[in-house]
Amino acid sequence: MKATDIPIVKDLVLVGGGHSHVSVLKGFAMKPIPGVRLTLISRDIQAPYSGMLPGLIAGHYDFDQAHIDLGPLARFAGARFYHDQVTGFDLKERRVHCHNRPSVPYDILSINIGSSPDTSKIPGAEEHSVRVKPIDQFLERWEALSARILETRDLVRIGVVGAGAGGVELLLSLQYRLKKLLIEQGQKTDRLEFHLITQTDTILPSHNRRVQNKFWDVLISRGVSVHTEHKAVRVEGGIVFCDPGNAVPLDDIFWVTNAGAPEWLRNTDLALDGDGFIRVDETLMSTSHPNVFAAGDVAGVSEHPRPKSGVFAVRQGPPLTKNLRRALLGKPLKPFRPQSRFLSLISTGNKYAVASRGDWAFSGRAVWRWKDWIDRRFMKKFNELPEMTGSPAPNLPHGLADADVLKSLSDSVMRCGGCGAKVGATVLARALDRISDQDEDGVLIGLSIPDDAAVMEIPPGKLMVHTIDSFRAFIEDPYVFGKIAANHALGDIHAMGASPYSALAIATLPFGLESKVEDHLFQMMSGAKEILHAAGAKLVGGHTGEGAELSLGFSINGLASPDQILRKGGLQPGNRLIISKALGTGALFAADMRAKARGQWIEGALDSMTQSNGDAATCLSRFGATACTDVSGFGLLGHMVEMIGASGVEVDLDLNALPVLDGVRNVLAEGIFSSLYPQNIRLRRSIRNSGEAASHPLYPLIFDPQTAGGLLASVPDDKALACVDALRDLGYEKSAIIGAVKPEGNRREPVTLLI
Repeated sequence: MKATDIPIVKDLVLVGGGHSHVSVLKGFAMKPIPGVRLTLISRDIQAPYSGMLPGLIAGHYDFDQAHIDLGPLARFAGARFYHDQVTGFDLKERRVHCHNRPSVPYDILSINIGSSPDTSKIPGAEEHSVRVKPIDQFLERWEALSARILETRDLVRIGVVGAGAGGVELLLSLQYRLKKLLIEQGQKTDRLEFHLITQTDTILPSHNRRVQNKFWDVLISRGVSVHTEHKAVRVEGGIVFCDPGNAVPLDDIFWVTNAGAPEWLRNTDLALDGDGFIRVDETLMSTSHPNVFAAGDVAGVSEHPRPKSGVFAVRQGPPLTKNLRRALLGKPLKPFRPQSRFLSLISTGNKYAVASRGDWAFSGRAVWRWKDWIDRRFMKKFNELPEMTGSPAPNLPHGLADADVLKSLSDSVMRCGGCGAKVGATVLARALDRISDQDEDGVLIGLSIPDDAAVMEIPPGKLMVHTIDSFRAFIEDPYVFGKIAANHALGDIHAMGASPYSALAIATLPFGLESKVEDHLFQMMSGAKEILHAAGAKLVGGHTGEGAELSLGFSINGLASPDQILRKGGLQPGNRLIISKALGTGALFAADMRAKARGQWIEGALDSMTQSNGDAATCLSRFGATACTDVSGFGLLGHMVEMIGASGVEVDLDLNALPVLDGVRNVLAEGIFSSLYPQNIRLRRSIRNSGEAASHPLYPLIFDPQTAGGLLASVPDDKALACVDALRDLGYEKSAIIGAVKPEGNRREPVTLLI
């Protein structure tokens, strides 16, 4: 996270990673507003670019070329990226409700979530057809369809409902790719039938006659059956029934008709147009709520209605960015008038395209190359980011908040130390009230009672196991950070074979407005409490303070029977070494700090870091583990050397068997390492064949510091394979046997790397 002395005054929340919002992120990255915090909430990690979708289906682009990676872009913009699905808004309290996290507060809200073909009025269409949007769901169905067609030898009838530009492009791209795949496998293509169904009397009704005629020629030459004046009224048993009295039997149906708005918008108080889209004025601001903006397909511009097309969402990006800035600074908004005539480039699947604007049109392979150049240039702006961004100005800009707020913040620049640096009692009480449990077994005095210390009962016959861990935030999402910080602290308890019992938190929060500090604390502790509760630990108290950066730590107490304790010093010759999670979090987040890690890589790492070690610890004990530790800051080798030294043995470590998180090989190959890596690599002196193994691509991984890493344990040889199978059944999919324990030999170089 970026450390700054400038307090957060306003929150700008972007819902959706559509074409307009990626422009907003890039704009704020190049020119941030001090005191404004950006948050992007998106159900997609990689946002599809609609202009390249036909080329992706046709096989001219791969997945990454046709998607904008929102993770690095958000990092570049200094924005918090929340990977979640929005379910609604509380417009009065100014909060965004999400599916898997606490609600998110905003001062200014912008919505760019696109649309989907409207199947609600056609019985059976929702269940028996594939909608082209959301694009990620469509791509999953498309992959399944292509695989099935390659496996069968039967006739396959494919239909597209909707003959606008999107429908025609989709059908021709599907046809081109499927026939190409069949030819590559030596199969005949005449078992594929393609049908285009439309209620209009022609195709491409919003385009000029020249464009229509060109595509009529293409469709006829490719053997596509075009059903004009066929209004779909229901879908049943693989048949599209149409008025007047027609039926088209199909095996696969794709729906590309008029766009429909998300149904949940009707449950908000936002003003909507007749089709359910957010009604905005020519400044892109909601006509009912002056602190809400919308752009792209989800917006209905009252003064200037336009078709639902990606070209308009792209064009709305810069004016949306400017008006969001002006709204944050209290300046008058500026109107935006979209073009009435626009360039349209429609491909035919086979690297051939038709261009039109107004009444003119021309076509050819040169047009496709032109379209390809335009699309690649657009994507390059968001997927190839500069190394550094400009630093924000040192002062809060005028207009960001009223004079009293700015004065109070200005008067508080010289913050006190000692107990004067604690978070205020009112703020603390409000945040804790929202997460506290009133009744916890074994807790005599805890969060719900304002005493000086927590008091707990200790069950008879149990040993108390203590640990503490803390670190500063490395991601912008306080909720997920809270989950990871708690999970990391619990790792030592699980590694010792104990059961988590109680927890004390220590949190440092950047100074800011009370409401911002309160929500930050609530979000972070909500995530932590979720993990602690699932592990059986009671949060009974803690301490909060102000600081330059967000940080969180926990003192954890666990309980164990005397015969359950696992220690580092229990490695025995003949044991196998098992690790429960993949490695590489240090390298991945070092790359993320430079905006060089893909969003999918970071999402995979976050999933691993929020996965509890509790079940793994129980499983390892069940299979007779003799020693255990959690892999954290010292890296795999550092923690292994601790076990070796305490046990008096040697270890063969198989580099080829190390499980790695997705993307780790890529960032290691680029020479990207954690800042702790130079200290950890000093332990190479404990490796007998370090010089020989140093050229192995995974050699740096054994020095990589892990956050909320897995458990490293020794298990009897005859139980090791069954133990790994059991771990994988429990969800530790990358658990693996990575080495073997040998009798003591060379004390100075007890590790041999197998390469």
